[in-house]
Amino acid sequence: MAKVKSAFFCQNCGAQSPKWTGKCPSCGEWNTYVEEVIEKEHASSPSWNKASGPARASKPQAIDQVESVAMQRIKTADEELNRVLGGGIVPGSLVLIGGEPGIGKSTLLLQIALQLPNLKVLYVSGEESEQQIKMRAERIGIKNNNCFVLSEVGIANVFRQIEELEPQLLVIDSIQTLYSDKVESAAGSISQIRECTAELMKFAKETNTPVFLIGHINKEGAIAGPKVLEHMVDTVLQFEGDRHLVYRILRTTKNRFGAASELGIYEMQGEGLREVKNPSEILISQKDGDVSGVAIAATLEGNRPLLIEIQSLVSPATYGNPQRTSTGFDNKRLSMLLAVLEKRGGFRLGTQDVFLNVAGGLKLDDPAADLAICMAMISSLEEIPVSSKVCFAAEVGLGGEIRAVNRIDGRIMEAEKLGFEAIYVSKFAQRAIEGKKFKIAVRQFGRIHEVISDLFG
Repeated sequence: MAKVKSAFFCQNCGAQSPKWTGKCPSCGEWNTYVEEVIEKEHASSPSWNKASGPARASKPQAIDQVESVAMQRIKTADEELNRVLGGGIVPGSLVLIGGEPGIGKSTLLLQIALQLPNLKVLYVSGEESEQQIKMRAERIGIKNNNCFVLSEVGIANVFRQIEELEPQLLVIDSIQTLYSDKVESAAGSISQIRECTAELMKFAKETNTPVFLIGHINKEGAIAGPKVLEHMVDTVLQFEGDRHLVYRILRTTKNRFGAASELGIYEMQGEGLREVKNPSEILISQKDGDVSGVAIAATLEGNRPLLIEIQSLVSPATYGNPQRTSTGFDNKRLSMLLAVLEKRGGFRLGTQDVFLNVAGGLKLDDPAADLAICMAMISSLEEIPVSSKVCFAAEVGLGGEIRAVNRIDGRIMEAEKLGFEAIYVSKFAQRAIEGKKFKIAVRQFGRIHEVISDLFG
């Protein structure tokens, strides 16, 4: 019998300590250490051990002598997933998908598994029975005889089934439900998550089999378990959205094989998730006429240009201190833009309540939305509508200058494709669009008061 001992683990970063401590020396968080019982590994403990031969020690090689191998990505029928992964599934990659309960993580991965008829897929669930997975598959309505399901929480038995089946793609739903016999703590604990993920990572790299992991999130919205989990995997995807709304956003937060800021948008329907090919159309609401306080921003998410509706409401403060409330936009940046409008534009906003909303449930961090936000607030303050055929793509500086933003040509072409008649940009973006012909009118300005004069007179 192996010696059994206990240790303390930080729930935030996964650091280990032989005794309890109030403040974690690794991440600086307080009261995050919990005690877990650990059993040293048995010589006969089951794990992924299908090695091609005896273990050999690695030797250093000169980088120019390392053989470069072109990896052929696996293209799925889901173009949104291909985009956020950087062009398809990389063989041997470990992908972690996190999101709130009921957001559609299991539905998304089962749908992807069913859409790969040429690959042998093993879908392992520790939360549902085979019959429940079958019910979801029938609801999705895709038939695939090459998709196998397994209801299991012991990772040793999972690997036994993998050795027999030899799948070409593995889905684990979820990593928090798996447990290993090497660790005596309960499933979902830090040591269990770390051990199971390490075994799956070893399997993925040795067999060149892509593995998808579903991860739960905690109350702060971060993926539950040790922070080292996100460091171990190759790609981290966040599945976002309001469960009461139909649209879902798949966002890349880490990707070793592509851009780490890509975005995919889905619509939740009765038969599963539908790809939204042109998200700009759903992010701009359909109205009978122009309404004050609304402006369209030409933003960029990863390599994808999006036209997003900015809604603003400015009214006199009647309850003491003026309120500054924003949904989907940084509140501190909103305060900065209000100060610029007051100082450089001459608008008295210090006694006004300001409410800002980014339509569609998106969270904006693109500075190109600054000009649209300013115009929406002025439109609401002066009760003058901004034409729905006009959009904006520029950053606003503290001096009231209109600053250029990157990829301005892609933003202009997206606005042109959607039928906009004019787009307001910085005059310092002239070099980026010089020599290019657009059907849309490109209006260039250097100061914010010039845009206000041209737009509102």
